[in-house]
Amino acid sequence: MMELLQSIFALYAERGDWFLSLLWDHFLLSGQAILLSGTIGLLLGILISQHQKAAPAMMGICNVLYTIPAISLLGILIPFTGIGNKTAVIALTIYGIMPMVRNTYVGLTTLDPDILEAANGMGSTAMQTLLRVKLPMAAGVILAGVRNMVVMTVSVAGIASFVGAGGLGVSIYRGITIYNPAMTAAGSILIAALAVLLDFILGCLEKHFKKRGS
Repeated sequence: MMELLQSIFALYAERGDWFLSLLWDHFLLSGQAILLSGTIGLLLGILISQHQKAAPAMMGICNVLYTIPAISLLGILIPFTGIGNKTAVIALTIYGIMPMVRNTYVGLTTLDPDILEAANGMGSTAMQTLLRVKLPMAAGVILAGVRNMVVMTVSVAGIASFVGAGGLGVSIYRGITIYNPAMTAAGSILIAALAVLLDFILGCLEKHFKKRGS
């Protein structure tokens, strides 16, 4: 174990620029998917919260997509989108939609009805109630979905290199192909560190919004 750790730190020292470049690529790759899945998931969650008859069908579709193994989804997309970052972003976006839809829907449909009735009694339109009351009150629950989605996206992005995408998965894949456990572990550690850092930041935001909503 100590020998492996020494090899990992030696790699960081010798190829620090390379690992920093991969880390930045991983952040950008994950960030694109997080932005897309966050936006799409939020909008879909709002939509089905307003039209709850469509909720079971939409949640069912999201559940089915979420159960497809990541490597299989990447393989399915290759004939249509080719190899590279584009395919990886699409796959990661599909995976990230589910937690966003679920938490947005739950957050918006479990609010105190008395508060909503008071907003309507003051003459607020449906859009005003959504933007000024529902979303701020549901922000804590929605951010919990964002946290799950972000951690999952950053982690799953590690296999993107198998379809020619960039990121820290390049280090993992290269370590596997040349049988270099230290290189594989070095990439994995950086992925975990990035996921933990982002989760910590979002956790602080989640606590802030929950205090505001309480």
